[in-house]
Amino acid sequence: MRDVIIACDFAGAEQALEFLDKFKDCPQKPFVKIGMELYYAAGPQIVRDIKARGHKIFLDLKMHDIPNTVKKTARVLSNLEVDMTNVHAAGTIEMMRAALEGLTRPDGTRPLLIAVTQLTSTSEERMQKDLLINASMEETTAHYAANAREAGLDGVVCSPLEAAAIKRRCGADFLTVTPGIRFAGAAADDQVRITTPARAREIGSDFIVVGRPITAAEDPVAAYQKCLEEFVY
Repeated sequence: MRDVIIACDFAGAEQALEFLDKFKDCPQKPFVKIGMELYYAAGPQIVRDIKARGHKIFLDLKMHDIPNTVKKTARVLSNLEVDMTNVHAAGTIEMMRAALEGLTRPDGTRPLLIAVTQLTSTSEERMQKDLLINASMEETTAHYAANAREAGLDGVVCSPLEAAAIKRRCGADFLTVTPGIRFAGAAADDQVRITTPARAREIGSDFIVVGRPITAAEDPVAAYQKCLEEFVY
C-alpha cells in the first residue's frame, strides 16, 4: 500500500492547479494532500476539481472539537469523496468515534480516517514544556495511536521516527502516515522529527507526505519520481 502524498500547500486554487499541470503526462496521478491553507482559500470546490483530474486526496483539516461538532463536520466531508481525512487524537476516543460515525455514509463506505499524534514540528522538549505531557515522544505517540485504534480508526499521522513503535503497539495493518520527509542533505526548514524517504520505508511508514522537497524543487516531477524510487519501488 506504500505511496507518496504530495502536500499541495498553496495559497489558492490557481497555484495548486498550475502545479498539478506539471504531472499531466505522468502515468499515475500523484496522491495529493489538501491542507488548511488551500481548503480555506478555495473551499470544497478545489477538492472536486482535483478529484476530477484523477488524483486521490488526503483532506488534512485535523478536526478537533466536541464530539457532536466533529461528527456533523465529518458527515459534511463524507460528501466530498476524498480518500483520506483526519482528526486530532488529543480530542479523545469519544471524539474519534464520533468522527468515524459521521464520516461513514449510509451505504457503509467511507474514506480512511487517521489521527494526528504530535506534529512533526514539535520536539519532545516543547511537548513536555508547552503541553505538560511528561512522557517521552515515543510513549505519547504510541498511546495516542492505541487510542485511535480503539476508536476504530485506520491509522495515525506521526513522524517516521515513531512509526516502528506504533506498528509494534498497534499492529502491522495499522497505517502510519508520516510527514517530515527530507532528502539526504536537505534543510529541515521548520520540521524537527524528520528522515529521508528511503529511511521511512525501512522504518515501516505506509505513506509519506512530502511538501517543499517536491513543490519547491526546480523539477517537481523529477523530485516526485525520486521519492517514489526511494520509498515505493
